[in-house]
Amino acid sequence: MQRGPTGYFSPISTPGESARAFIPHPLPPEPPLELDGSLESLLDSASIAIGRLDGISLILPDPELFIYTYIRQEAVLSSQIEGTLSSLSDLLRHELDGTPAALLEDVTEVSCYVDAMQHGLERLRSGERLSLRLLREIHARLLAHGRGSSKQPGEFRRSQNWIGGSRPGNACFVPPPPDAVIDCMGALEMFLHNQPVHTRPLLKAALAHVQFETIHPFLDGNGRLGRLLITFLLCSEGVLRQPLLYLSLHFKRHRGDYYRLLQDVRETGNWEDWLRFFFEGVILTSEAAVSTARQLLDLFTRHRKLLAGESATVLRLHDRLQHHPITSAKAAAQSLDVTHPTATKALRTLEHHGIVREVTGGDYRRLYAYSAYLEILNDE
Repeated sequence: MQRGPTGYFSPISTPGESARAFIPHPLPPEPPLELDGSLESLLDSASIAIGRLDGISLILPDPELFIYTYIRQEAVLSSQIEGTLSSLSDLLRHELDGTPAALLEDVTEVSCYVDAMQHGLERLRSGERLSLRLLREIHARLLAHGRGSSKQPGEFRRSQNWIGGSRPGNACFVPPPPDAVIDCMGALEMFLHNQPVHTRPLLKAALAHVQFETIHPFLDGNGRLGRLLITFLLCSEGVLRQPLLYLSLHFKRHRGDYYRLLQDVRETGNWEDWLRFFFEGVILTSEAAVSTARQLLDLFTRHRKLLAGESATVLRLHDRLQHHPITSAKAAAQSLDVTHPTATKALRTLEHHGIVREVTGGDYRRLYAYSAYLEILNDE
């Protein structure tokens, strides 16, 4: 539906040229959304898909063994949208024993994403409401280190930003001026708390994501925090027991459509096309996550049978690799409380069975990866 712009333009002062910033109207959209037959059916299908995804956490023998790595894969994908080059393996290796200098900045940024995500989820589980204060707190962790650490972590911006172009005058989009940010975010907070109207959680997440990205309240990290907001909202509303829905892969694969639809909402008020894109992403992402969890369970079961008759140390090491799919002999020895030679022997047994492979190619500080595990995650 073409409603016209979902906000209004305000002139801003820029050296030597004129420019206008866009200030969005508060949610929900006016005129109201047209949830016609096909769009309402898509919303119902997305709700069913996310319900199945939530249910998968009940059949996993240990949900944390899936969530640990899945969260890190999401961190990598979301950060890659912003231009980082590190992979899941790079992040896991960094957490184990540091990172080569060439990748340190990228991996540090992804590590901050993991920390921000986990902190936010812990706060929500403790009963904290999803609020502006909590978003600033999460943002402070998101930009604690790396490239964004000098860009006011945890504080709403006090200067003008823009998207695309070299200055506001030639930008693709100019968010609200800094003196309008707090009012815009305050209205968004009210909407998150079902004021002035109660909104279905999945629909609320779709609308709130666009609004957050339109306000662009921070100097840096808006894209990453805007994607985290989707999962935080669904967890806080009780739709998800575990943080298993991440749309970064969908947004990355369809990046052109993603940015086009965000801008289309601002310029024409066409929320419906954005909602179709969002709900389709929820369905595809939920189905992929369920499939991934089942593939991992099957993998662990097959490998456990393969290891029948092996020592208790080998079996315990296989258990550890389900949580931390990259390890070294030193790390394995420490976690299992065995000697270095015993850990090395267990790793070689797993290597003999084709369960792990050595990934450093050297004799010093060898690292071993549970390769089939990582391949399943990377095939999503």
